[in-house]
Amino acid sequence: MFDIDYTFHWITVWNVFPEMLSAALVTLEVAVISMIVGLTIAVFLALGKDSNNELFRTPAVIWIEIARNTPALFQIYMAYFGLGAFGIHLSPYIAVLAALIFNNAGYLAETLRGGFSAISRTQISASRSLGMTMFQTYRYIILPQVLRIVYHPMTNQMIWSILMTSLGTLVGMLELTGKTDQLQSLSFRTFEFYLVAAVMYFVIAKMVLLGSKLLSYKLFRGDVA
Repeated sequence: MFDIDYTFHWITVWNVFPEMLSAALVTLEVAVISMIVGLTIAVFLALGKDSNNELFRTPAVIWIEIARNTPALFQIYMAYFGLGAFGIHLSPYIAVLAALIFNNAGYLAETLRGGFSAISRTQISASRSLGMTMFQTYRYIILPQVLRIVYHPMTNQMIWSILMTSLGTLVGMLELTGKTDQLQSLSFRTFEFYLVAAVMYFVIAKMVLLGSKLLSYKLFRGDVA
């Protein structure tokens, strides 16, 4: 039924594997930076959305709704092509990074809101009665508990960020997918290159999951399974 006549040439991939590995590091770099910056912004978005002050609530709601209800690819296109219409020209790297920060912040904000809602409001009253400022209350009492609650969803978001960097190839970013596409076009060993790239994504994701599990034992003394 099937007439398969294909000779594998793995040596072609092996010869340029260091370039693919370097591109994989770019993928990981973008994902990590977008998560760190996105999480920082998400804290303010979560607090802003729950605020009674419309000056804080409205921008937070708009950001979260757009980030969560439009495709990530659309957000990357807007950062790269859309801003160009206004004379703002970003490099592919910065455009993808900015779009993923925007997206991560929106998703993590809702995740954090769930964590905040799980914390009893009496803890805020108790800490305030002890003379702590609101900043100290959130820094030392509320946020550590919230981060423990949302730890697993944050890990999932990190994996999502790693995989979504592959969209960067559509605007010319040479992360793992972009570099793989470039290299395979020179040799036309499509199957070999994309299979190796898929395995690399799988290994990166598993390494992140393992690292997050080990980190959870250090941070939470094994409370997070």
